[in-house]
Amino acid sequence: MPTRLLLISDTHIPGRARGLPDVVRREADAADLIIHAGDWVSVAVLDDLRGHGEVLGVYGNNDGDDLRALLPEFAVQTIEGMRFGVVHETGDAKGREKRMTLRYPDLDVLVFGHSHIPWDTTTASGLRLLNPGSPTDRRRQPHHTLMTALVDDGVLRTVSVVTI
Repeated sequence: MPTRLLLISDTHIPGRARGLPDVVRREADAADLIIHAGDWVSVAVLDDLRGHGEVLGVYGNNDGDDLRALLPEFAVQTIEGMRFGVVHETGDAKGREKRMTLRYPDLDVLVFGHSHIPWDTTTASGLRLLNPGSPTDRRRQPHHTLMTALVDDGVLRTVSVVTI
């Protein structure tokens, strides 16, 4: 059976928003797995998302000891035969594909955050790099964003950036 994913990162709640936008909650309800790539800032965001479904997440550089006690810096999970990794920071965009290929040779997909810039590329080795942007803090981007994806029988069939 296909697995529907919600990918988010950099929620920065309560600093950038009072809570998750309704569209995030709707997408979370529709997803089989919610992946959050760090900078939650508040444990309340983790609790909120867990109320909507299964969550795979990591802590980011803005997350305190409370979240670091609950979440790893790096997480990995096999989904429909594909190995997904989640990490907050990947460093500068220049050279990212090569660095991540060397750092995570056993992954099929790496979900990351930190920059708040949506990113979807595939390295020469076939590693798919996905950054969903931020649903609450667009920084210099024109819109708040998140991503949805569908994994089916070992293939990442659909990845969509959703503008909020």
